[in-house]
Amino acid sequence: MQTYKLSFFQRYGIIMALVIGTILGLYGPNWTHIVAENISTVFMRLLKFVSLPIISLSLMSTISGLDKSQRVWKLSLRILTYTILTTFISASLALFLFEIIKPVGEISSLPSAVHHAMCAHSYCAEAIKVVPDNFLKPFIDYNVISVFIISILIGLAILALPDQHRKPMSQTLHRCFLVIMQITKWIVQVLPVAVTAFVTLFIKEMGNGLVMGSLTKYLGVVTSANIIHAFVLLPLILLVHKIPVFKTLQGMFPVLSLAFFSKSSAASMPSAVETAESKLGVDPTVSRFCFPMCTTINMNACAAFILTTVLFVAQSNGIPFTLFNKILWIFIATIAAIGNAGVPMGCFFLTNALLSAFNVPIELMGIILPFYGLLDMLESAVNIWSDSCVTVIVDKWWKRITRQG
Repeated sequence: MQTYKLSFFQRYGIIMALVIGTILGLYGPNWTHIVAENISTVFMRLLKFVSLPIISLSLMSTISGLDKSQRVWKLSLRILTYTILTTFISASLALFLFEIIKPVGEISSLPSAVHHAMCAHSYCAEAIKVVPDNFLKPFIDYNVISVFIISILIGLAILALPDQHRKPMSQTLHRCFLVIMQITKWIVQVLPVAVTAFVTLFIKEMGNGLVMGSLTKYLGVVTSANIIHAFVLLPLILLVHKIPVFKTLQGMFPVLSLAFFSKSSAASMPSAVETAESKLGVDPTVSRFCFPMCTTINMNACAAFILTTVLFVAQSNGIPFTLFNKILWIFIATIAAIGNAGVPMGCFFLTNALLSAFNVPIELMGIILPFYGLLDMLESAVNIWSDSCVTVIVDKWWKRITRQG
């Protein structure tokens, strides 16, 4: 088997970027700040360029490639139920911690430009605009929820076609998805250059905008939400279904370690299937369907990241949220996380898209980006642990209905 070796630039690039960016931010001449601003703008535009195509193509290719048998639909409904439940709980926990820790202090007066943008993109207006009246307009306007609806409808429509028509279309969508992912890989390869620019601007403007304490609190919210969800709430759900928590965690621990260090729940999926069958006795019918589906839609940690990041970035830009707005974002983050479909850096891209939909300045996302690699490690492990919990719960239900005939 061929092994892929990371280059020196890819392995140590982020560390070098943090150091160089800090030096340039503290001691660099004015022209370095201008160059950094242009680089950060270009990189954010590139991220915005690939965000919606990744989300749309991943949804369409995944849905259109599903099996259409009755048994699969029963399993799918059960898996979807627990997926929505655990993702909603994760988003709710993130909001609870955000309100307690309060990463952003007193919100300054709303800038006039942002105020007009928020008026133009009020929640009621966005709710009405969710129903698309034009195929291309949601992509042009960056209306993420409308893109979700269009993508799901197309995916379901293709799924309803006879196999001789469905399979070629599904394969074509998957190939288009691979093309966009290749472009994304090229963009990610220059990530250290972008991080250098972001850190340079961050150090320069730290006194005028975001303070380091706020960023630390933000990271604390995201991390705490994931840890509490993984080690308190998910075990409680297992206990409610009378499933031994320690045995399940012990059995899946090697897979969780793999997900943590590989930063990829998708890459850990084959090992998760084998481990669940051999160590936990999960029925192969369940494990070989549940894990691939969960890896696609069960993104608990992503929901916590989306909600926390949207509130943090928006409030740091002086945009206030009422209690109703915050509760509404629990539902938006839940739907968005399910639609994320396990794409590499998908949470980051998706959050960018959601912020752009409401015309919220996204420059602060560049400051979060250097830390996202560490968050992604934790999120990948939490997602696989949630997948495992859903799988053993569904397996218990499957064995019961199988015995009943």
